[in-house]
Amino acid sequence: MRFGITSNLKIIGKKEIAKKIINFLDNDFEVLIENVLAKELGMRGVSLEEMDVDILITIGGDGTILRSLQHSKGKILGINAGVLGFLTEANSKDAIASLKRIIKNNYTIEKRIKLKTMLNDERLYDCTNEAVIHTAQIAKMRHFEVLIDGRVAEDIRADGVIVATPTGSTCYALSVGAPIIDPRVHAFVVVPIAPFKLSARPIVVPAQSEITIKLKKPRKCILVLDGQHDIEMSGDDVINFTISEFPAEFIRFDKDFYARIKEKLIV
Repeated sequence: MRFGITSNLKIIGKKEIAKKIINFLDNDFEVLIENVLAKELGMRGVSLEEMDVDILITIGGDGTILRSLQHSKGKILGINAGVLGFLTEANSKDAIASLKRIIKNNYTIEKRIKLKTMLNDERLYDCTNEAVIHTAQIAKMRHFEVLIDGRVAEDIRADGVIVATPTGSTCYALSVGAPIIDPRVHAFVVVPIAPFKLSARPIVVPAQSEITIKLKKPRKCILVLDGQHDIEMSGDDVINFTISEFPAEFIRFDKDFYARIKEKLIV
């Protein structure tokens, strides 16, 4: 079994957590460390893109996991050293206990669908949470046309549009009124941001659908992928979303989806 380690470089104590994990695994397993973290540890490192591992250990929060999933196809063990950690599975104090469970094969794999994103004819990073098309100017609405499988589903003026996976339904989409979607449901939700239309509501569509978003007038917008990458759009672009052939895979132990919601989202 081959392990990889990456971290949010702003996290206090990341080096100590990483060293503890490396010391535990190093004698019996191959361990690869992402370049920048490896440099801080005084060790040899590799890039995430080159990291061919069975399990990728992320030290940080959800942002660290989302970034990792854009560059790696390894199964994710999220060690929460961030703030929310909705997608993480263990706290830093439980890191070694979690690894012992993995070595004993005492875990399950949770697969979650991802969003394949095409800007014109260019494939961009897949999204685990969501893609957001947003006006490039504050307080300036844009006129969007949303098509589902080639048919117009919505024609709307708004600050932007979110296309979210079930995983992303508990993130930005939730904050603007979208429903929570159980990750076992293969569907996407299309959500307008601050629409100028009382009847505008989120639309849930099958994951096998093709979602196309166009601007009715060429105006600059920004496409944001999982909160990690911003792409400027000229305004006459066409964006297509379909289900990715590469699902996200998470190491899971005991907590189910609803226990997570109660713990993280209900206060």
